[in-house]
Amino acid sequence: MAQDRFGNPIDPSVGYARGRFLSSSAAEIRRLRHAQSVAAQVVAARGIDAIGIFTGNPRYFPLKPDDLATNCEEWVGPGLFAGDLAQIAIQHFGGGETVAVTNRTSAGLVAAVLALADSRPVVSVVPDGDRSHASVVRGCTLAGVDLIELDSSADPAPALGQYAPALVVITTVTSSLARMTDDQTRRAIAAAKAAGATVFMDEAYGARLRPVLHGGALSLTMGADFAITNADKAGLSGPRAGILCGATEPVLATLAKASELGQEARAPIAAGAMRSLQAFDPEDLRTEARDGGSIADALSATWGEDIVHRSDLGPMLEEQDVLARVLEHAGLRKTDIVPAEVTAAIGMILLRDHGVLTVNTHGAPGGRVSLRLKPTAGALAAVGGQGALVCALDEAVAQVADRLGDDTWFTATLFGETA
Repeated sequence: MAQDRFGNPIDPSVGYARGRFLSSSAAEIRRLRHAQSVAAQVVAARGIDAIGIFTGNPRYFPLKPDDLATNCEEWVGPGLFAGDLAQIAIQHFGGGETVAVTNRTSAGLVAAVLALADSRPVVSVVPDGDRSHASVVRGCTLAGVDLIELDSSADPAPALGQYAPALVVITTVTSSLARMTDDQTRRAIAAAKAAGATVFMDEAYGARLRPVLHGGALSLTMGADFAITNADKAGLSGPRAGILCGATEPVLATLAKASELGQEARAPIAAGAMRSLQAFDPEDLRTEARDGGSIADALSATWGEDIVHRSDLGPMLEEQDVLARVLEHAGLRKTDIVPAEVTAAIGMILLRDHGVLTVNTHGAPGGRVSLRLKPTAGALAAVGGQGALVCALDEAVAQVADRLGDDTWFTATLFGETA
């Protein structure tokens, strides 16, 4: 089994080391529920404006008052807004015939694998050095098929010939915001189509980040069969949902499987996703990118350019680098606390003491555990600016360093429980 640089075994299903505290998805749900309680306490004490969202996902619900009695009605509503939803989604993706909405992008990815893998290995093309989303891994596990990951710079033809996949998943921008070039994407799509595979683009971020920030092509102009994006990422306001668009057959096959599993979006969620697309303003995404860049500049001045990984939407601190800094602060060479637990504890302190809400407290089980600061609109102002944010992070590191040997403290911090 692969290990991280501290000797901790890496769980291949999530890509990071599990620890004594965050030992499973169930433990991560306990952490999430406690984080929600902590956020509620911050709001009760200081008001909703004291919370700054640094997950990159605003997750508002942009319904209009008139939607509640019409589009949100479960029986008639979906038919009322189906045409408007299809029109705006096809425009957003740059093509397609049919549109569907799942209750999460992860749900759509899992459903697509289950519906279209056809008992054959799934080939997943990702930016060099990165990996597929955990939902692709889990979808393959549920389907009982192998997942073959290819770097975007590699020639996909040999693997396509060897494994003869029915489904190829292409992730142009990962959750760590590693990005494929459009030329790499087109090459992978063309090779997959030539091999007879259905091509599915995971465009959770990419549907907007590539065109708006890099002048890239719209998703479905590059030849894929269908694509999915988040309704709450990269300039979209929410709600949390996955928007599918593309050729009728794979979209409806995915929706059918999602519906069998209870993963389809109900009318209010689908209507909210439509309103999110209709309200999209590319300038909102550019503002998020500028704010994220200012955080990266401030953080690099104290942590160092070699540690701060810059993405289009803000800095990322790799979880092992964060643990190394905590150990340095504590004057220790090793600990039995794993990196994921350190970043989660830091996230809890940032939330509790400073109103900084990150994926390290509110992320889904199996999500990445690096410390990422991707500000949504107004987040920087809510926490006092980039200087205050960096100071808050340094204070959190110091607190965790002082408590590395205290299991009672970690249990209380992560779960709100006594040991």
